[in-house]
Amino acid sequence: MYRILGRTLLVAVLSTIASLVISFAFVPMMGGQVAGAGLVMTIVCPIAISIPASLVHFYQADRLRRANAALAEARDALEKAYARLQYQARRDSLTGLLNRAAFMDEIAACSNEGMHGGLLFLDVDYFKSVNDRFGHAAGDEALHLIGAALHGLAREDDIVGRLGGEEFAIFLHGASAERMLDHAQAVREAVAAIDFRSPSSIRIPLGVSIGAFHCAPRFDPVEALAAADRNLYRAKSAGRNTIVA
Repeated sequence: MYRILGRTLLVAVLSTIASLVISFAFVPMMGGQVAGAGLVMTIVCPIAISIPASLVHFYQADRLRRANAALAEARDALEKAYARLQYQARRDSLTGLLNRAAFMDEIAACSNEGMHGGLLFLDVDYFKSVNDRFGHAAGDEALHLIGAALHGLAREDDIVGRLGGEEFAIFLHGASAERMLDHAQAVREAVAAIDFRSPSSIRIPLGVSIGAFHCAPRFDPVEALAAADRNLYRAKSAGRNTIVA
């Protein structure tokens, strides 16, 4: 408000000065004299007109500025909320990894770009017994730790997701068959090394069975995942905590 009053007074002063300059410049040229009532009117009129007009103008301008600032702030907040919702819609809430739909979208995009790579389909061994013996909170913690291990081993271009339950998948962007198998072994060892403990501090061993499938350029994502799933089933049948490609 003080800014508005200051600007209003400044306009009043400038208007008065302009009125005096004009009067003293033109009135004598017309044979008149700036004095008495004429001088008073020269001073009073611009003040009487400029002060209320300036108050209204600056007040409305300030309201408009505040409204625009609030609108810009609301727009920024909305954009951030939308981005957050988009992120959450693509992520598994427990592990922070991509959910099944987002994972399939990502590997489909890789296929459309003509990329090849290694696809790993993982299942946590004997996970039901963890839930049954130690509770679902312990099971959730196990999945969280496994997800963190998978994310930590992935390269920047690799795609990691939780497909549901105790199933995870990894697409190794541009990986050779050799790198695919090396990464699968690193994942198996990393999961086995997790220091996962029950509420009573009993160490609970964790393991994963892995089905691996090397994807050629322009691969079909659904068929590739089905092939990796078949290899995962063979890994389970072979005694678990193993890799089949």
